[in-house]
Amino acid sequence: MAQVAQRAGVSGQTVSRVVNDSPRVDPATRERVERAMRDLGYRPHRAARALRTGRSRTIGLVVTTLVTVGNSRMLQATAEAAAERGYALTLITASGGVAAAFDRLAEQEVDGAIVLNEASAQVSADARPTGLRLVVVDAPTSAGFTAVHSDHAGGAAAATTHLLELGHPTVHHLAGPADSFAATERERGWRETLAAAGTDAPPVVRGDWSAEAGHGAAAALATATAVFCANDQMALGLLRALADDGRRVPEDVSVIGFDDVPDAANYRPPLTTIRQDFTALAGRAVEALVADIEGSTETPGATVIPTLLIERDSARRR
Repeated sequence: MAQVAQRAGVSGQTVSRVVNDSPRVDPATRERVERAMRDLGYRPHRAARALRTGRSRTIGLVVTTLVTVGNSRMLQATAEAAAERGYALTLITASGGVAAAFDRLAEQEVDGAIVLNEASAQVSADARPTGLRLVVVDAPTSAGFTAVHSDHAGGAAAATTHLLELGHPTVHHLAGPADSFAATERERGWRETLAAAGTDAPPVVRGDWSAEAGHGAAAALATATAVFCANDQMALGLLRALADDGRRVPEDVSVIGFDDVPDAANYRPPLTTIRQDFTALAGRAVEALVADIEGSTETPGATVIPTLLIERDSARRR
């Protein structure tokens, strides 16, 4: 650091401010210091800096699985959002429960953690680890900690409304797991929209987010002319099963998914779906966690990220 300061013609304190991304350095000086760091091959020593500052500049990400496309996309978006703020990311799978995952994070001395989707069902305000700053993706507003989630109910309402406006007498629902906040909210949006239209809700067919679950649900949806699927992977499995049974999409059955996975536009037919903004979702989660780590007085609550109906060819007028 002394060599960097000498080459840049600044004090060691100024180099320290640049390394710690302090706003108290003018742009020209910052550029001079960063150029000196590059020329000398200087890299901050993370462990030493953690001892000095009491922060590791590392955050944990707790997931139950990366099989679902939503979790995989959130992993990538969260890693990118953390890197933009100068934080590294440590991934922990909660296959043994979130308590064990939190213990592992505590051993690694992370500054805070983000809990994703299905793992959020295992977190309660009472079980929150002492001293571990926490943001949960997909949790109710009343959870007692900072939460971020997509407008699942609003997206489901948009999908259901679209199918009703296309002339379908009712809309069937291929739902996600009963213990999932996202699945529960999507089911709520579907039910409330049918109720507002004066239409009775058909029995829910429940899956586990997988394409296999969607494929296996076809028999239970034999009378449906319109199906809102709680995610695109189940919609993909359903499309295949309907084709195997000789039922055409959208001529015989209209299908809408949720997520807008990268391949949704390349299904046959291209899938009408509800788009989640994973970049905004991860960005807000990281922003809230970093604000807590760095001393913000932000009040715990929930941020809701809007969703968007993407119309393609899998839904048509009846």
